[in-house]
Amino acid sequence: MQENKIIKLTVRDVRFPTSLEQHGSDAMHTDPDYSVAYVVLETDSDAALKGYGLTFTVGRGTEIVVCAVKALSTLVVGKTLKEIVSDFRGFYRLLSSDGQMRWVGPEKGVIQLATAAILNAVWDLWARVEGKPLWKLLVDMHLKQTMLKEGYPAYTTSCAWLGYTDQQLTQLCSEALAQGWTKFKVKVGADLQDDIRRCSLIRKLIGPNNTLMIDANQRWDVNEAITWVTKLAEFHPLWIEEPTCPDDVLGHASISKALAPLGIGVATGEQCHNRVMFKQFLQAAALQFVQIDSCRVGSVNENLAIILMAAKFNVPVCPHAGGVGLCELVQHLILFDYISVSASLNNRMCEYVDHLHEHFKSPTIIRNAHYIPPKDPGYSCEMLEESVQKHQYPDGEVWRAIEQQGKQ
Repeated sequence: MQENKIIKLTVRDVRFPTSLEQHGSDAMHTDPDYSVAYVVLETDSDAALKGYGLTFTVGRGTEIVVCAVKALSTLVVGKTLKEIVSDFRGFYRLLSSDGQMRWVGPEKGVIQLATAAILNAVWDLWARVEGKPLWKLLVDMHLKQTMLKEGYPAYTTSCAWLGYTDQQLTQLCSEALAQGWTKFKVKVGADLQDDIRRCSLIRKLIGPNNTLMIDANQRWDVNEAITWVTKLAEFHPLWIEEPTCPDDVLGHASISKALAPLGIGVATGEQCHNRVMFKQFLQAAALQFVQIDSCRVGSVNENLAIILMAAKFNVPVCPHAGGVGLCELVQHLILFDYISVSASLNNRMCEYVDHLHEHFKSPTIIRNAHYIPPKDPGYSCEMLEESVQKHQYPDGEVWRAIEQQGKQ
């Protein structure tokens, strides 16, 4: 079936109005509407085989990514799956380094997001052709395999978005503890005294032995980050995530050095454009936790390189997830990392956010705060068509209703 040709690529702007309830709110994104540029590859197979892919966005700007996907589509349509996977490196370079389009962002920015959406669809198609979930397709390509007994450990961000009230924090943390969660992340960075109050509340709720992480979403400059996090050290966070500009490698290195005596690591990566940036972060000892993202860099191709570099530098991979579909996708990558690369769960965990999974055909399964390996063939990218139609922007039913309410 690898001989079948890709005959059509469609891409749609799908947005969910998460800002209405402050889901996803942090120090830099106060009103995010979790969204995707959703790609479908159609083939000429008798079985009408398709590949599904996406890249994550937060509302406005998704239409720009959609335009970029359309611009790249001519490089995909007309090729067979065999042509692509027999020289996957070459195909990746074709998309990410087109001689004209690379001027608006060689392996970064909107072109990289569009590349990720298309490549995610190609990997999904390949795994479906082979009849395997993507993680199994990757594992079967490698000799080294380590058994995973009960799933991959996860941490939750769902309890402590910046826009949530203390009542919401208390209720959600209490419910999470009852469900077996032991690792919690708190959004910080807007107001120091508010951060101290919220971290104190959550630390009291989860107790001294459970794990706490904090995430500033790039809010501070370097010295401000060091000062701010030092004042939160009494709550014993395992890491500070994205403390400053995601491009500032040396700034992260300075923060890492300053916080090391406090036992606080630096985690970053969800906004790193490509493998080269990760290489520099690792070489500069600028992070202690690598946060790959399934839709920010060039799909599985680049994430495999980043996972291998992290192993070389002995830095644990703790992926960024949440959003729309990120949990569904990144679970495949972290399973591959454990089974075929790291063989370790020490200081390793994968983010989980309990939003929007109901819109996917093969949603993430969490049991006792662990990701359960998916069994369905593919990359878990396929969305329910009813959900796509209802949330397509701006003409879907959900957005028409919101527009109508705004006129009243």
